[in-house]
Amino acid sequence: MKVEWTRSYAVAVAAAAVLLAQPAFGLTKCSMKFSLKGWSAFYQTASGYGTITCDGGQSAAVTLQTKGGGLTFGKSKIANGTGEFSPVESMHELFGNYAKAEAHAGMGDSSTAQVLTKGTVSLALSGTGQGVNLGFDFGRFTISPAKDSPRKK
Repeated sequence: MKVEWTRSYAVAVAAAAVLLAQPAFGLTKCSMKFSLKGWSAFYQTASGYGTITCDGGQSAAVTLQTKGGGLTFGKSKIANGTGEFSPVESMHELFGNYAKAEAHAGMGDSSTAQVLTKGTVSLALSGTGQGVNLGFDFGRFTISPAKDSPRKK
């Protein structure tokens, strides 16, 4: 049996292939706006809150916590931070512990930029704020769903 390919048949087959393949390419792009405040004296700790927003219309209030250690001293506050996540299948992949390594130095107005990783998920953070800090540290950065609105506290 001989099958003749017509233009409309070829378009229909191509459209079906695209529709069937779409779930494999259906990754979600998410970003985060956050605020973080903390201190360090060999041991480094900071906490804060933020909001994750995804291109599919999903959003979630989150709490942030970072802990680590190293040769680090200071106190800092990031008031308007932003984060960009690598594409994921689900927003739930964004929650959990990220590995971090950071070198920092600042006095007065300062800015930060770092890239964190959690398996196949990466997070690029940047922000501006105030502080006095110097050193480097290693540790973890944790993103958790907020249990209640941190702005009401």
